[in-house]
Amino acid sequence: MSQSVERAAAILDSLAEEPKAVSPLAVEFGIHRSTMFRELQTLQKVGFVRRRDDGTYAVAFRLAVLGAAALENVALKEAAHVPARQLHRVVGNTVHVAGLVGDEIFYVDKVEDPRRVRLYSRVGSPVHPNRSAVGKAILAALPQKRRDDVLAGADWTRHTAQTLTTRAELDTELEKTSARGWAVDQGEFEEIVNCVAVPITTPAGVVGAVSITALRMVHDLTHLEGHVPLLRQSADQIAHALR
Repeated sequence: MSQSVERAAAILDSLAEEPKAVSPLAVEFGIHRSTMFRELQTLQKVGFVRRRDDGTYAVAFRLAVLGAAALENVALKEAAHVPARQLHRVVGNTVHVAGLVGDEIFYVDKVEDPRRVRLYSRVGSPVHPNRSAVGKAILAALPQKRRDDVLAGADWTRHTAQTLTTRAELDTELEKTSARGWAVDQGEFEEIVNCVAVPITTPAGVVGAVSITALRMVHDLTHLEGHVPLLRQSADQIAHALR
């Protein structure tokens, strides 16, 4: 598997230099033409390469999107590094930073106490926009069309008794979120977890959100909501660093 991944990456590097047909690529990598064809079909299926009218293969637009996403995530992660750790030192709870990239939301930073119970979230993993505090904080700050785009592939499966399972329920929640300026997740994905979040907003619009998460047995939602002013301060610091 590792060899296959390495070869796929090398093929993409080769095609980034110039479009190429199957046979020359097969010779370049020392494999049978049919094997190279299967490699290219797989890369085409996931949107990394495209077959041109002349039969050659070239890198596809999805790579440009991923590249832009990587740059945006790096910028946001760097901007959030110090504020997120300062916030964690004050509140003690897990701090997440999420970024809006295209029509998807990803975790770009996470600070937690290694001595406490670890949460499932991981840097680089996608965020459920309709059942997470960071997702709702971002959605509430978006214009309707962008909100629809972000929610186009949303999963409405019920995970707990608190999970919002319809767009109508979510829209009602987003109205409340927009009015008060922060979002909540009261055990909507993991019943034992509470979370509050505020959007990170620059002159260009909302780019992400920062949140505080805690186990319900440790801190209830009311306790976390008391930290909203600190969350806003951190969000402002991150937004300022992005300018």
